[in-house]
Amino acid sequence: MARDIRDLLKEDDLEIMPKMPSGHEDRFLQKLNTALPKQKTRNVFWMQIAASIVIVFALGFGTYAYFNQPVKTTTVVDVAPEETPFKTLGDISPDFKKVEDYYLANINLELSKVTLTSDNKELIDGYILRLDALNAEYKRLSMELTEQGPNELTVSALITNLKFRLNLMYRLKEQLQSLRNSDTLQKKNNA
Repeated sequence: MARDIRDLLKEDDLEIMPKMPSGHEDRFLQKLNTALPKQKTRNVFWMQIAASIVIVFALGFGTYAYFNQPVKTTTVVDVAPEETPFKTLGDISPDFKKVEDYYLANINLELSKVTLTSDNKELIDGYILRLDALNAEYKRLSMELTEQGPNELTVSALITNLKFRLNLMYRLKEQLQSLRNSDTLQKKNNA
């Protein structure tokens, strides 16, 4: 015989559920407190705060020390001494700064590749004198840029000066190479 589930649930509600004896919950909590006493969490909380503060200060100091390290650079060609308030191409715009940095880096690179020997000293000294003259002209143009402000002629002259210096370094490199080749050829002929 099939019985309707709704009827079964109604009969279930009618049954009386057994109740716990009075005071059972209080006795249980008392036994629980004696077995597992409350721990003092207050000291742990303050220790966590102190540790967090120490970590924040350590990270802050580490970041400060990392980003405030002096940058070590060496330059062979002087653009403008630090004591003179010259404006350079980099002061006008970031694009001009890139151009100026490109030329100065290449000039310094080519100059660092030059090896001075007794055979090529006279040749290198002549080119260094030309570089000094171009460097003095660059300083004069930078002073003009500072005094009169940026204009097309001054900016163009500064860039042209950088090009001349770089081309001068390339010519020095070529002449040193041809000098080495002629020395090598002369040694072969003498041998």
